[in-house]
Amino acid sequence: MIQEILIVDGYNIIGAWPELQKLKDIRLEEARDRLIQIMSEYQSFSGMKVILVFDAYYVPGHGRKYVHSKLPVYFTKEKETADELIERLVTSHVGRRKQVYVATSDMIEQHVIFGKGAFRIPAGELLIKVRQARQEVRRKIREETEVRRNSFDEALSDELRKRLEDWRRGR
Repeated sequence: MIQEILIVDGYNIIGAWPELQKLKDIRLEEARDRLIQIMSEYQSFSGMKVILVFDAYYVPGHGRKYVHSKLPVYFTKEKETADELIERLVTSHVGRRKQVYVATSDMIEQHVIFGKGAFRIPAGELLIKVRQARQEVRRKIREETEVRRNSFDEALSDELRKRLEDWRRGR
């Protein structure tokens, strides 16, 4: 079985998705947190391993990695771009029985990762995939709710159902 890995250029996606772009204009931190939540949910539904990368080029320090709901979130080191970290991650993950995708709309980055053996997913295409996943989750929840609804009533014989109804009405 092939393991699918999706590496996401966080700020590129935030700048490309209308909902996150609006949030970014108000407060960048909220847009980043919302993307983390969205990608965490997508990872759970899709079965892909998702890695989220944020550029901290102008932030002094050693970069960091933390895990949020099983979603690895990377911040680059000082003077390291997200593209450089993404390229390193692609190189370390490409291999037998692995299919690596990179979500970014940066054309230069798309060409570089393609040369390293990964596939690209433009930001707009990822948004469509995320929306489809949400619809599928809603559909499954609706189906399960409908199946569970009245399951007790459906299990009763007509005679027992009538006796219970009479009892409820005080007859």
